[in-house]
Amino acid sequence: MTERLYYEDARLLSFDAVVTKAVPSSEKTQIWLDRTAFYPTSGGQPYDTGTINGRKVIDVDSVDGDVVHTIEGELEAGEKVHCEIDPVRRRDHMQQHCADHMLAHLLYVHYGAFTHGLHISGDISTIDVTFPDGRTHLSEDEIIALEEEVNDWITQDEPIKCWFPSPEELETLPMRKAPTVDEHIRVVWIAPDEYCACGGTHPLRTGEVGCMRIIDTKPARGKMRVSFLAGMRAVRDNRSKTDAALKAANTLSSSWSDLPAAVSRLREKCAELSSDIRDLRRKLILLELEKCTPSVSADGRSIYTCIFNGEDVEALRDAAGAFAADHDAYVLCASETDSSSLLVFVRGGNCTQNVGSLLSSAAKANGGKGGGRPEFAQGSAANAEGALRQAEESLRS
Repeated sequence: MTERLYYEDARLLSFDAVVTKAVPSSEKTQIWLDRTAFYPTSGGQPYDTGTINGRKVIDVDSVDGDVVHTIEGELEAGEKVHCEIDPVRRRDHMQQHCADHMLAHLLYVHYGAFTHGLHISGDISTIDVTFPDGRTHLSEDEIIALEEEVNDWITQDEPIKCWFPSPEELETLPMRKAPTVDEHIRVVWIAPDEYCACGGTHPLRTGEVGCMRIIDTKPARGKMRVSFLAGMRAVRDNRSKTDAALKAANTLSSSWSDLPAAVSRLREKCAELSSDIRDLRRKLILLELEKCTPSVSADGRSIYTCIFNGEDVEALRDAAGAFAADHDAYVLCASETDSSSLLVFVRGGNCTQNVGSLLSSAAKANGGKGGGRPEFAQGSAANAEGALRQAEESLRS
């Protein structure tokens, strides 16, 4: 089996080894080393990257107890190699993984919650948690309290230890949850009282995590998913959000502290303007309908037919309904866009013909669909002019 150097020293980034096996495939080669500090994908933590004799490492996996490295190019069995691990990626994964343990510990201490696992992606880290009461979210105050407690723990710069205790020693340790394996159990201790089985890489002290931010909590398949960022990820996230907020504040001629209120005022103003615009559109539609020369239906009521260009749907419905009621008439409207046309048919109180079935037939015959009640119907048609003409002819006959 491969000797895993990262177990003893997670800060080891440069080492020498011997290739014990090589399996080439296309422009890649899978190689086995007698010893390695490359971490293979495991426990929700992604693999390390770097180089082996200058060849780029593009994947690291664990197979039957051995660590298998996939590199670009070729190497042969028996070669002595020098290996370099990407320090930025290694440090990032150590920070995320350590923050995971700290957050999971506090969720357990305060809520009795059980953490099922960690997932570190390229941009965010998550844990899925089960609470005894089945809850799937935390309040804003609870999130703030947890985040501050983790960061206080980080600033205390507590020691971290990883080791393989004997079975006898393991039985004495207050483990947060039972190990998932029966032998070769590696324990991570984060002072003062976090003990958990883990094969991942961790810093020597909590201060190396830097800082931690909880991004959100939300339901996920019956559990609660906590999304968080640690170390430089948290720093970059804070910077980008601060920059965005400052730019928004400047755009709104607002101070940083007044930004939420300024956004609320802007939303209210937009809502008022949208309402005003809809009222104006409604009036314009009514004016256009007044200009139409009506025909007469079989039941003696006026028929007003009009095609509009990309008109607001809600305004068209409101205006057509009001016009039909005021004039006790049939109103057949269409609003054309580049892709299709909306149809709206409405009748007044003393009109007797069913505009729902009327629209359904006219829309279907002209490449669309729709329907509705006897007094109101809505749908679409590929040929709006043809649909209106057919509907008007049906009303007149």
